[in-house]
Amino acid sequence: MSYQLYRNTTLGNTLQESLDELIQYGQITPQLAGRVLVQFDKSINAALSNRVKSRVTFKAAKLNTYRFCDNVWTLMLNDVEFREVHEFARVDKVKIVACDGKNVSTGDEPSR
Repeated sequence: MSYQLYRNTTLGNTLQESLDELIQYGQITPQLAGRVLVQFDKSINAALSNRVKSRVTFKAAKLNTYRFCDNVWTLMLNDVEFREVHEFARVDKVKIVACDGKNVSTGDEPSR
């Protein structure tokens, strides 16, 4: 099973809206739409895991809250500075959701 975090991105929301429209017009079944979303979850997780090589560091003035549940960390930070090689950004508040990518299936494994 893959994480479904990226369904709430612009790309994920647009995909879901398109699938809903296709279902509404009877061009695909709800089951096919579900399979497309599952494949989207697997593909986006695999692509981000394998293709993104840049690293960003951050420093926060305050860790407001943190939570670890079901192998997922959620951090709420205040007054955060993000740095890449030549880039710098400062934000007042940020929520970071971090998952263990090593435990995520990519869909390449055989089904049991």
